Amino acid sequence: MKKYVFLLLAPFMLAAGLPSAEAALADSGLTLSCASCVLMEKETGAFLLEENSHEKLEPASVTKIMTLLLVMEAVDAGQLSPEDLVTVSAYAAGMGGSQVYLKEGEQMPVSEMIKCVTVVSGNDCAVALAEHLAGSEGAFVTRMNQRAQELGMADTTFLNCTGLPAQGHVTSAHDIALMSRELILNHPAIREYTTIWMDSIRNGEFGLTNTNRLVRFYEGTTGLKTGFTSSAQYCMSATAERDGMELIAVVMKSPSTNQRFDDARALLDYGFASYTVVPVYPDAPLAPVDVLLGAQAQVQPRLERDCRLLVRKGEEGQVTTRLSLAEDLEAPVEQGQTLGALEVYVGDELRDTVPILAAQPVERLSIPGIFGRMLSKLLMAG
Repeated sequence: MKKYVFLLLAPFMLAAGLPSAEAALADSGLTLSCASCVLMEKETGAFLLEENSHEKLEPASVTKIMTLLLVMEAVDAGQLSPEDLVTVSAYAAGMGGSQVYLKEGEQMPVSEMIKCVTVVSGNDCAVALAEHLAGSEGAFVTRMNQRAQELGMADTTFLNCTGLPAQGHVTSAHDIALMSRELILNHPAIREYTTIWMDSIRNGEFGLTNTNRLVRFYEGTTGLKTGFTSSAQYCMSATAERDGMELIAVVMKSPSTNQRFDDARALLDYGFASYTVVPVYPDAPLAPVDVLLGAQAQVQPRLERDCRLLVRKGEEGQVTTRLSLAEDLEAPVEQGQTLGALEVYVGDELRDTVPILAAQPVERLSIPGIFGRMLSKLLMAG
């Protein structure tokens, strides 16, 4: 049997062949007011533009992306229901800053709490959710930092779940992009909340208007979170989708709210004008592979995953594929066993490698089975 060794490309390597994000920003002609920024494509995790992306800065309420990520993970895992009632503690009710003026002992469904966090950045709701999920804000913050480590957020230290000023509570544009991607990629239901422009709670008695004005005024906006304190200045992670491609624009330390939105809009505009994501398929359906000494004569191959490739606009016609499949495959074959690979090129450059796997197992023939097959062939020949 042929042996195959495949390089499994990490998400951020899928942008091979694209210009470096720093160089791209220098060549883009964009003039931004922020101290730090990142533009990322969601599906591949490729960084398209960045400047001072690892500078440790205060994130203000952009912190709540991690709060929302942990809450949505609990909801999607069945540990928390959107209908669960959250009882507000005196501590949560006293948070101050952006809030919906929760009262001690008030009860509100998880779904309403999430809405208040995403739409108006309610600090009181963020803390109430944290306490409900972990028992205390401190225990929840420990989870936040553990999750940050798991996501590779090396520039990040969380000290609270709200983003209220605290000495040493810092992250970076790079890390905000990582947690934003994790949230929108794996928990798409968050869009139900982050795309709300105006709504209300308490049976219509308390109105909500989204702090993210891009929801109302930028085509394709899907979220995500704004932040402001006097020390952090104006920050945001802005997400938008057009033509099947979703981008994440992170802006930190802009001097005004208008400049924050202008910077985010400029980054997104650049991304949509310059890049596209194209689906990639083999040139022909994958044919069954012969199996020697197998209980079945063939096994059906399948791609391990769908392939969607990020390319610069104008490169779509340069995308080609090369298919390699095992020969002289011998039973037993395990389901999921690697049979080959689909290599994806842009021009002469390899951009992605998708393993090809066995769709089902094939057991090896027993000794009696081998003789039975031989006898059957002899009888047929006679």
